[in-house]
This record gives sequence, C-alpha cells and structure tokens, in this order.
Amino acid sequence: MPLNDVGSPWIASLVSVALAALGIATAEFLERRIARLIKNMEPLQEGRRKQLLTLVGTVRWVVVAVVVASVTLMVLSHFVDVTPVLASVGVIGLALSLGAQTLIKDVLGGLFILIENQYAVGDVVEIGEVSGQVERITLRSTSIRDIDGSLHLVPNGDVRIVSNLTREWSRALVDFGVAYEEDLDEVLAVLRDLAEALAADEEFGPLLIGTPEVIGPVSLEDTTVVVRVMATTKPGAQWTIGRVIQKRVLQVCDDAGIELPYPRQEVLVREGGFAGPGSVEPEPRG
Repeated sequence: MPLNDVGSPWIASLVSVALAALGIATAEFLERRIARLIKNMEPLQEGRRKQLLTLVGTVRWVVVAVVVASVTLMVLSHFVDVTPVLASVGVIGLALSLGAQTLIKDVLGGLFILIENQYAVGDVVEIGEVSGQVERITLRSTSIRDIDGSLHLVPNGDVRIVSNLTREWSRALVDFGVAYEEDLDEVLAVLRDLAEALAADEEFGPLLIGTPEVIGPVSLEDTTVVVRVMATTKPGAQWTIGRVIQKRVLQVCDDAGIELPYPRQEVLVREGGFAGPGSVEPEPRG
C-alpha cells in the first residue's frame, strides 16, 4: 500500500523517517560487523586491511547520505508536489556544478585515493606542509592529526604528492660525527657490534627487519667524520628504533673511549696579564 494512503501525510512522514532511521542503523551495524571481520582476518596484509576498513567507512557515509536525501524527498512528497522541486533542483544543480568545480575535484581525488590505496586510516603521511596520522578519509577531505595535537583537514583535490611513512616498512637513519683523530675502523667495528646486539634484543629486535647497517664515512665535515647507522623497521617503528640507536651510540662510544665532538669554547688565561710593547714585566717576588 502506498505511503500516501496511510491515514494522513503526517503518519506517512513518520513511517518514512522510521524507515530511514532503520536504514541508517542497519548501515551502522553492518559497518561494525564487516570491520570486525576484516580486523580478524589473519592472512590479510596490514596495508590491505587499512584500505578495506577505509572503504567500508566511506561506503557507510555514502549510504547514510543517500538515505537522508531520499527520505527528505519522500517527506516533502506527502505535502507538496515534488516534481517542480526536482526540476528546480536539477537546474540549480547544473548551475552549482559549474561553480563547484573544486568540490568535484575533491570528490574525484578522494575516489582515486581510495581506489589506488595511496594511504589509509592509521597511516602517518606528509602532504605538502602537513604531516601526521590519518584519522579519517571521506570523498571530500582527509583528516590528519599532527604531533602537537592539531587536526588538519586537507581537501582531497589538493593532494598532489603524498609521502607515506608507514607503508609496508620504514627506515631509521641515525647520523653522528666522530673526531678525525679516532680510528675509523675501530669506530665502525664498535657500531656493528651495537647493531648485532640491537637485532638480538628481546624488546626491540622484533621491531627490526634484519640487522641494522653501519655505513661510513658518509661525509667529511669541518670538525667531524659523519657515520650512519641505517635500520629497516616495521611500519611506524622507525622513530622508536632511532631513539634507541642514539642512546646506545652514546653509551658504547663512552665505554670505548670514542670522542663525539660537540661545539665548545676554550679560554686560555695567562697569569700576570698581557705584556704589550713597551710594557715592563713585573719582577718576581722573593
């Protein structure tokens, strides 16, 4: 029986709203169920898992938007003739589409981001001057949480170059300088022992992919020889491993007596003052 035949337009409207609420609740329920199934799929790679979770969230958002728009038209149809309204909406939509090129560009950009799996919710990315963890992706924009807590909203149409720092694997690079007077072969040997010990560490070893590499010299500075420790890590673990390497480098170099130069000033003080031209040196006492 058509909704228009149900008692009064108010009752039909209430039925439409109830159906819409049921549809939205069903979409929310299905999203949670599907997301739980995706998270529990063991053979699934982490990158693919994030992509599927992002797609599920986006589909739910589109379904809710379509349901709300449809119910709005259904409710209006109980009180007014929506044919002229739809015709007007079509004309207005055409006019807006000519002026809403930015919105269309954002939506298309969002589609390509999801289809190509450029990044997903949970990834740490750099987009232009913005960097941080992706918290939400819609067809129009990407929400990125900065390290200081700021939430950046980046229109998808403005995404040109994306640096994904947590895709498949990451890398920690630690550069430091040693004095020219040090035996470079000895320094490299000490650092290789450090790398092997870190790979065998029960706490930090599981975060590594292979044993860290020691490379040197990387460059020759004015007062130091720059040496590099390069560690391939699991996605997102490069910052933790980088801090651990820096701390252990200080420890092993101190134990081995290896000097790590740092900016400092030396002041020479001459007793008795400065004896300039024509001055008389003070006579020694006694």
